[in-house]
Amino acid sequence: MSAVATRRAWAELLRLPALFTVPGDALAGAAATGLRPDHRTLLAIGSSLCLYEAGMALNDWADRAEDAVERPERPLPSGRIAPPAALTAATALTAAGLALASRAGRPALVVAGALAGTVWAYDLGLKHTPAGPAAMATARGLDLLLGATTTAGPDHGPRAPATAAVPSAAALAAHTLAVTAVSRRETQGGSSTAPLAALATTATLTTLIGTTRRAPVGGRMLQRGRPAPRARVGLAGGPDLRNAADTARRALPGALALAYAATAAKPLFHAALNPSPPLTQRAVGGGIRAMIPLQAALAARTGAPVTALLTTALAPAARRFARKVSVT
Repeated sequence: MSAVATRRAWAELLRLPALFTVPGDALAGAAATGLRPDHRTLLAIGSSLCLYEAGMALNDWADRAEDAVERPERPLPSGRIAPPAALTAATALTAAGLALASRAGRPALVVAGALAGTVWAYDLGLKHTPAGPAAMATARGLDLLLGATTTAGPDHGPRAPATAAVPSAAALAAHTLAVTAVSRRETQGGSSTAPLAALATTATLTTLIGTTRRAPVGGRMLQRGRPAPRARVGLAGGPDLRNAADTARRALPGALALAYAATAAKPLFHAALNPSPPLTQRAVGGGIRAMIPLQAALAARTGAPVTALLTTALAPAARRFARKVSVT
């Protein structure tokens, strides 16, 4: 097999376009603490990327017999990648993810260890049980908590940043739970129940994430429900630019919440109307891509507009590469 074909096979195995949905977990976690992203946040992103890709490789290794029947074109059943190579990659990536987390201190390593354990448990046993969607949701929530704990560093201890990030982690976990439930029938189709439930989850989250809240650790955000400051007047009698910036900052979570809804809801609606395998797979792909505006909205609602916009900038690349390599 040529070098180009080998790279293509590994890109399919690791589902590279889905990688663009990972950095936003750590960034949203950092935003929830009220702390600015720093070098420790980069460690969290690196650890998350490694553990995410470890899960992808391990998933195909564990499902190689099933994929030989339902998805014979996948890299392992087609013979383009040997099963031992996929397992070796999963092991090496897990070790790399834990090593990166350890550089940020013991609290980060504890969370990364829990995340790695959840990923391996899901792929090797829980995926095909009723607990599968909950395990995947737990993994995604832990990934956001990893960003919070790592950014806060060992000086804060694990409890305070984790507590601050729990609402954001719960929102991300709820979305993941809904999408994972839909994905369980993406090769067979035939049921509208999961897409309809995911639509309800999307509507609920859109309402919840479209407002601002204050982060307990950093304390830089406006309190929800606090009266808005009065408009300031500039020296020339016009409205102060700071007031316009405040207005834009308050409007950003709502705009990103709508972007999240637009990305997730349309394919889910189509899958609910016609739960065929192709439309169900599109709904899963839309749900995965919707994580980016969801992460951005979570960052914006905790008072981190720059982080939110940085996360949003990942969306075009995710769409572009998803046209070349499937994210499901």
